[in-house]
Amino acid sequence: MPPGPTVTLLSGGGGGAKLAEGLARAVEDLTVVANTGDDAVIYGLSISPDLDTVMYTLAGMIDTEKGWGVDGDTFATLGALGRLGMDTWFTLGDQDLATHVRRTALLRAGARLSEVTAELTAALGVRARLLPMTDDRVATLVETDAGLLPFQEYFVARRHRDAVRSVVLDGVEAARPAPGVLEALTADVVVLGPSNPFLSIGPILAVPGVREALAATPARRVAVSPIVAGQALKGPAAAMLAALGHEVSALGVARLYEGLLDVLVVDEADAALAPAIRTLGMDVVVTRTVLGGAEDRERLARELLAAA
Repeated sequence: MPPGPTVTLLSGGGGGAKLAEGLARAVEDLTVVANTGDDAVIYGLSISPDLDTVMYTLAGMIDTEKGWGVDGDTFATLGALGRLGMDTWFTLGDQDLATHVRRTALLRAGARLSEVTAELTAALGVRARLLPMTDDRVATLVETDAGLLPFQEYFVARRHRDAVRSVVLDGVEAARPAPGVLEALTADVVVLGPSNPFLSIGPILAVPGVREALAATPARRVAVSPIVAGQALKGPAAAMLAALGHEVSALGVARLYEGLLDVLVVDEADAALAPAIRTLGMDVVVTRTVLGGAEDRERLARELLAAA
């Protein structure tokens, strides 16, 4: 039997992690490059939310109801921190904290984030290769009427209620792609997950060399629109498209990725947009993109791979 395609997924958390699960069920050789602009130091620990959401999802540990954290986790440590006077606005479960304690210890001992991620995924039995977009510090800052907010303050503490005026990627100019990232973009198929174009995919593409490598790759490039019928299934993507002057639709997403895609996968609710999207130089696949369980995620993965 000939080997299946090599596939690379660019992903944030949430929808990107769900698609990662589907792709992992559909192919043997999967690499996921995850956004690290959301990373922060909280409670003295190094937190990598998107890496962890993908990792827990691929390990079969994710809390599917919340969409983050470990299924069945307890919160005794967080409660104890609160009793000791710490502001516990950022919720972390006890098993989740163990991940961050281990990551922090390894980073302080001199390991790179990519090395730490490889150790953590191996310990949790993840078969796919998970890479941070960079080993260097890149911090996503969100410009709002309340000021320039660190991402976690904007997203978690303030529940992304502030209108976004711009996104600043502090440190990205000096960052380098993590080992393996550029090579991963030469896979047979490169997929841009249904993640926020500004807060999840945007930081990955902004790492010097990544956008250029994606534009020049011989791979077939496929994206799944995170906007369905003018709405984001979760998070602020739709509001950000509107606030930043873009059309809130799959067509608006297609315009953001013009020149970087061969195929855009859109939901059945957006079938009427297909002709306009094709004028941008990309094919369109219309299917059901609102994902249910594991079998549904695998279905979408196989459909987009067939379209590639």
